[in-house]
Amino acid sequence: MKKLLNKPADYVDESLDGLCLAHPDIYRRLGEDGRVIARAGGAVNGKVGVVSGGGSGHLPTFTGYVGEGLLDACSVGNVFAGPSVGDCMDAMRAADGGAGVLRLYGNYGGDRMNFDMAGEMLEMEGMETTTVLAADDIASATPEERQKRRGVAGLIYAYKIAGARAEQGGANLRDVTETARKAVEATATIGVALTSCIVPEAGKPTFSIAEDEMEMGMGIHGEPGIWRGKLKSADDVAGEMLERLLADTRIGSGERVSVLVNSLGATPLEELYILYRHVAAELSAKGIEIVRPLVGRYATSMEMAGASVSLLRLDSELEALLSAPARCPFWSN
Repeated sequence: MKKLLNKPADYVDESLDGLCLAHPDIYRRLGEDGRVIARAGGAVNGKVGVVSGGGSGHLPTFTGYVGEGLLDACSVGNVFAGPSVGDCMDAMRAADGGAGVLRLYGNYGGDRMNFDMAGEMLEMEGMETTTVLAADDIASATPEERQKRRGVAGLIYAYKIAGARAEQGGANLRDVTETARKAVEATATIGVALTSCIVPEAGKPTFSIAEDEMEMGMGIHGEPGIWRGKLKSADDVAGEMLERLLADTRIGSGERVSVLVNSLGATPLEELYILYRHVAAELSAKGIEIVRPLVGRYATSMEMAGASVSLLRLDSELEALLSAPARCPFWSN
């Protein structure tokens, strides 16, 4: 294992320390275990709070998207492990401005269990809460079983759109929840993996894959994908990913979409732009207009080589919220 770390057990806490030291005007670290990142200025009185959480190892997801027009707070667990019930409660308290709190996170069993328990306990104390689960990974379940899909990079769109809605004057918890749900339902993602990553405390690759192989549809923790086979050209990979996304969403001519081409960690920007080049050309040929494309590291899996492509089907409401002001080190409008 070659990593720039001290002790594997300190990996998460030292990275959170560095995040807050680098951006003290945006982040502060809270919670009994120090596993909550919240806005430096605290909760906004009268505003609906938007909270997320998940395992470490995916920066800038989850904690990186705390900021104005985005999340109010986020709880984080160990690498690829969900946050504790107590940390989920601390994040919700940090986000509570008196107008209720939306729990917005990926569809994973451990996260669901702990956030549900945290919500139930805080509701007993009088806090109003709701939940929206991101489930955008089309490789993880069929459209008929959408509720079983994993949440991956498309969660970023939900953060941005729900966060923008919460900032609008007069938006109540129901409004923000319905807007978040609309964003989730309008988003689809598929990924491709070229190499594994190494969880610091494990000290060895999460899975094995041959030097000349790739896996289409693999999840961000190494969950099995659709097929594994020989490496293909960038255009072939991008073409298959887009074909699968369009077949799933039925997005067609005359529609407007945002496209996110995301590095899973090790894939460089040059390769992401090669993928985007083909996606953009294909969408243009089909009469689909791209609005606010995103290319870069938005949701990673440690140092995994690979990429994901997400499509967000836009209407006037979602497009306006996507373009609304936001501020964090990893997103700015």
